[in-house]
Order: sequence, then C-alpha cells, then structure tokens
Amino acid sequence: MEFDYKDLVTNLSEGLYIVDTNRKINFWNNAAKNITGYASKEVTGSSCADNILVHVDDKGNNLCRGMCPLAKTMEDGKPRTANVYLHHKKGHRLPVSIKVISLKNLEGKIIGGAELFSDISDQKIKDTKLKELQNLAFIDTLTRVANRNYINLELENKFFEAKQHNNRFGILFFDIDHFKIFNDNYGHEIGDKVLYTVANTLKSNSRPFDTIGRWGGEEFIVILHNTNREQLFKLGERFRILIKKSMIVHKGQNLNVSASMGGTISQERDSVDSIIARADKLMYKSKSEGRDRLSIG
Repeated sequence: MEFDYKDLVTNLSEGLYIVDTNRKINFWNNAAKNITGYASKEVTGSSCADNILVHVDDKGNNLCRGMCPLAKTMEDGKPRTANVYLHHKKGHRLPVSIKVISLKNLEGKIIGGAELFSDISDQKIKDTKLKELQNLAFIDTLTRVANRNYINLELENKFFEAKQHNNRFGILFFDIDHFKIFNDNYGHEIGDKVLYTVANTLKSNSRPFDTIGRWGGEEFIVILHNTNREQLFKLGERFRILIKKSMIVHKGQNLNVSASMGGTISQERDSVDSIIARADKLMYKSKSEGRDRLSIG
C-alpha cells in the first residue's frame, strides 16, 4: 500500500515542524499555522529562534538559548516531552505541549529534528464563554475579554456563592507599567496592540473556570475561582512572567511591557468595593517597590 506521507503530516491535528541540524525550519504544517498564526512561507528557511516561537518555560527562561529540548534531542537522539509557552504571531504567550524526536538518515546519522505540539489552553471552552458574553454585551471591544460591567456582576455572584458554600475566591489586579510613556513613544495603535496582547496572554494561560476582564484603561482583573493564597501567588507570578516575555514586533523592534499586580483572597465581610480597593492598594504597593512584581495581602 502506498500513500502520500507529506499529505498526512501536513493535515495532522497537531502542529509539526521539522528542522535541520542548524535548527533551520524546513517544514511547517497547517496545524502549526493555526496554533501560532504563522504561515509556512513566513517561517520556512528561518531559525526557530528568530523571533518566531521563542519558547520559554514557566519561569520565563528562553529555551532557545541553551535549553531547547529539540536541540538536546538532536545531540543525543533521545525523544523528549515538555510543556512550554510559545510566542504567537499576535504577540501573546500560548501554552503548548511538545514532543520532540531526532531524524536520522539510512546510516543512522542525525540530520535534523521534529517537534509536534498542541495547544493546551482550553481555547474551545473559552471561545464558547466569549460568545456567550458577546451576546450579552459584556465584552470589551478592544481586548475581547470581559468588560467592567461583567466583572462587577461576576464578583457579586462570587460573594453569593461564598456565603452559600463557605468557599473563597481570589482576584489579581493588574496595571501595565509606564503605559502612558509607551503610548506617547509608539502611538495609540501600538498601545492598543499591547493591550490586546496582554489580554490574550492572560486568557490563554488562565484556567477555564476563571474570569479575565479589563477593568479600564491599562488595568485588568483575573477572578480566580476556589483558590488559596499559595495558588493565587503561583498563578499571579506565572501571569507576570508571561506578560513580560510576550512581545509585539514593530519596525523590526521587539516591544515588551511589564505589569504590577495586587492579589488578595475574599474575606467574610468583603464587598465588591472592598476587595477591589484592597487589590488596587496592593497593586500600588508593587508600583512603589519597583514595578514588575506581585504583592499579596
């Protein structure tokens, strides 16, 4: 039986790219385009580290600089798996599960490598939620996350649930550092792209049952369902790192921003106003202590 192997790998449901020993991309399938936003013609012939995928781990380490699973596999021939965060064409960070193998010629010499990757951001669940919110006019038109009206309603609902079931929830309050200066330097169009990128980084790396919203201007809120202080800090730090490692490309320049955050857990006598005020105060504490950090209280 004969069939076209290239047609098979081109139409896999998982992203696939193949590189030579210099890590130059020779093949890029349709799913790789759908997941990353990059078409084959945009990446073929380039190195995978040339502002394309630029994998980072959950600590923000750039894996294209000495820690790349694909490069290690091409050295020792051992297959590897990992969960990493790749750079989407629109700028945000997307969590993916990767599997890498070496490619050998008939003599057994390694001549390249292949990486198979899949989106693990629960995007289908989030897309369904987005459509529901859009129908109710609860979507921020620029960033495509929940707007302030919905956040207020969701917080009221969370307090009701807390009283009924004696559980707690957390919120993270974000403010993009020096955003006015960024807008003045690069213009509002680029500023809008940054807001969209930050929102997508938050949305892509949140849990499916948590809520991402834009509070206003350059401020965002994440409502974390059924969480504790340790989980709040862990998730907040992940968001902070991934925002800092996200980027948009403008006139050949990589543009990055950071965010200062305040995080807090709901308390028995809290209201919407009090929990927002506490998180906002903690966010300003992060600003006063040097920015690009998370304060929990």
